[in-house]
Amino acid sequence: MENTPLGRQWLTASQLALKDPQTIYLPYRHAGYFPMDKPRALGLKFTARRGEKLTVNISKQVQHGFVLYADLYRLEGTGETLVHAADTTSVTFSYDTEATGTYLLRLQPELFRTGNYNLAISVGPSLIFPVSGEKARVGSFWGESRDGGKRRHEGIDIFASKRTPVVAAADGVVTGVKEEGLGGKTVWLRPTGQDFTLYYAHLDKQLVQTGQFVKKGDVVGLVGNTGNARHTPSHLHFGVYTFKGPIDPFPFVNPKMRIAPNFNAKDLDVQLRLLKNHKTGISTAAVNCVLVPLAVHASGYIAELPDGKMIQAAFSSFQTIPLKKAKGLVKETKKTKRTLPPDES
Repeated sequence: MENTPLGRQWLTASQLALKDPQTIYLPYRHAGYFPMDKPRALGLKFTARRGEKLTVNISKQVQHGFVLYADLYRLEGTGETLVHAADTTSVTFSYDTEATGTYLLRLQPELFRTGNYNLAISVGPSLIFPVSGEKARVGSFWGESRDGGKRRHEGIDIFASKRTPVVAAADGVVTGVKEEGLGGKTVWLRPTGQDFTLYYAHLDKQLVQTGQFVKKGDVVGLVGNTGNARHTPSHLHFGVYTFKGPIDPFPFVNPKMRIAPNFNAKDLDVQLRLLKNHKTGISTAAVNCVLVPLAVHASGYIAELPDGKMIQAAFSSFQTIPLKKAKGLVKETKKTKRTLPPDES
């Protein structure tokens, strides 16, 4: 591709999407369109926490041969690391966030392809909730004060009736079944293929043995109040431990699935005129600049500047122009070398 002019343009657009991404906040949803007049790519930057499962759904409207690549990167310093490349035949993929930080999703159609699509990114847990029963609830969170401020809570407490089943949050091997100080009766579980260990404490009874392989949902013990929880209501202390120490387990098991709500999408078969100066990231646009909309979300547009860079702004920042009229405005601007006054349409 790099040996042809259009191929080089396609690769340049791909790199620009990494250098000039648009910031979004999860959960997220937009309706998008890639015109065919030149190669384009769109980068979307967001933050995610370790333990969260990101689910990306791309539904392409019926267009013959419309291939859309979706690549997920983790941004590190001045560079980026590819962490997932979606099969273009698939419309949905999931990624278990391995590190808290900034991520970037790049969308780019195959060369000479055009089409409409809908994108949705939802956020959920990468593990199942470790206590069965609808009444189980998290009542104490990571980092809360303990022993009058002498230490911090290194997990979450899930309150439930005594002897409620406690389950394996993932497939894995039981690495420890112990009875020890603060934790009382405990179980340690190493999920398959992971670099962290799950910690279950204050159990009333342990129902597994060291070395036993368990599947997600298997009962490993019963909720209790052993150890230093003997004077508190029955609960499970649940923790996640890495080689560097404990980390917040809540994103791993947060039962609340965060899904972006639907919205009434606007027509993308238009062009946009900017009503005021706008600057974001490395992109700057002047008033009356005519832009190409590439996506619309609940609160605004993502649009392309004449130099190929992107901006994102609220609906109130733009005036929509029918496509035929917009082409006439662009030609007139180039011919007369003047700026359109605010009241010209």
